Amino acid sequence: MFEVKNDGYESDSGSLLLQAAALLSDCRDRVANAANLSAFLFYTMENVNWVGFYFLHDGQLLVGPFQGKPACVSIPLGQGVCGTAAESRKVLRVADVHAFAGHIACDADSRSEIVLPLVSEGKLIGVLDIDSPVTNRFDETDESFLTSIAEIYIASLA
Repeated sequence: MFEVKNDGYESDSGSLLLQAAALLSDCRDRVANAANLSAFLFYTMENVNWVGFYFLHDGQLLVGPFQGKPACVSIPLGQGVCGTAAESRKVLRVADVHAFAGHIACDADSRSEIVLPLVSEGKLIGVLDIDSPVTNRFDETDESFLTSIAEIYIASLA
């Protein structure tokens, strides 16, 4: 179900991965790269209403760069979709956030969500979080693409 907007970006996932890598190639700063990558994804993916990063800080996730409505500032590990994905270090694709026990509703318009843990050298550094106003928006193709995006982000910090 990988869907991209037609905003002048190449529309296949391989081209988008190359564009993302190029976008992050000249900088090693995690905040600057997260800012550019969240904007890139927000403006290329269809049917998303929030794209952003949460970074691990003092045992909780703190909001980082994002595109969308104002976000929850902190999320405890193990709580909500982001905290659960971070604690388990596993990608979480949630077809209906209202059916997810303990979902933290930062944007009432969100219906589905995918969260990708960001792990560098065995250490959790945060998560990439993407929300959609459409139920069951994210599928295996999105997960594969976004896993590659997360890997590009992690590699850009080295």
